[in-house]
Amino acid sequence: MTPEPAVTTIFHCSDLHFGHPAVPEQYEAIEAIIQERAYDVVAISGDVSQRARAGEFQRARAFIQHAERVSKTIVVPGNHDVAWWYSPLGMGDESKMFAKYKAYISEDLEPVLRVAGVTLVGLNTSQGVTRHTLTWNLRDISIIGQLTRGQIERARAEFENSRADDARVIVMHHNPVKGELSQRHGLKNTQRILGAFAEMGVSLVLCGHDHQEAVHYIEHTKRGTIISTSGTISNRSRGGRPSSVNSIRVGEADIEVSTLVWSPDQHDFVAGPVKCFVR
Repeated sequence: MTPEPAVTTIFHCSDLHFGHPAVPEQYEAIEAIIQERAYDVVAISGDVSQRARAGEFQRARAFIQHAERVSKTIVVPGNHDVAWWYSPLGMGDESKMFAKYKAYISEDLEPVLRVAGVTLVGLNTSQGVTRHTLTWNLRDISIIGQLTRGQIERARAEFENSRADDARVIVMHHNPVKGELSQRHGLKNTQRILGAFAEMGVSLVLCGHDHQEAVHYIEHTKRGTIISTSGTISNRSRGGRPSSVNSIRVGEADIEVSTLVWSPDQHDFVAGPVKCFVR
């Protein structure tokens, strides 16, 4: 009898923004989906809070613990999770910037998760206000993300220590592909970083930040990379679009990304666009 091909399922959500923008009905709906489908992994790509406050992180912690009843979880910080005002431009006490995130969510800002068939490496693109992320637009303060060469090399080392046939997945907050409505990248030096991801064999990037759902395939000479950008779960969707999450199936030969979109009429997330890519 031919064995079933190995499949790993991932629930990808981002920009939960527990706090003032929260929509409790939507959080309850995705909690129910996670429990019902029992994904192998729940990946949260940042911005679990709105203002990096203790109460917001406490609610996010409860959400994560609920998911951990049935799934492995991996979480990275987003720009809203960083109390950057304690150390702008490296001045002040840098340890305070992530103190509440570490207390309530995780001490590890760049976690690594290995499950059957998949290695997920978290990268912290949210490093506060630095000279590298400043632009002439004042609204960009604390918004733009970055990755250092050291972080890239660390990810490379983690993947090299994984099984040879594992799908390689990056989890980070900032979007490396220009948003359709925002018309901007969330991440600095996107071409260099995407090139590095392709060179190290990354199949899939899980990100958010843009508050608009999107699935892209970046062609490279060596290997293409799928970018799964999850929309927000809050009242902060861009352009009045509904909240959304992504449901992902990683198979031995392909990767399928299904978008689940909030339906006010059905009070639930319903099936949206589906894209499938050869690995």
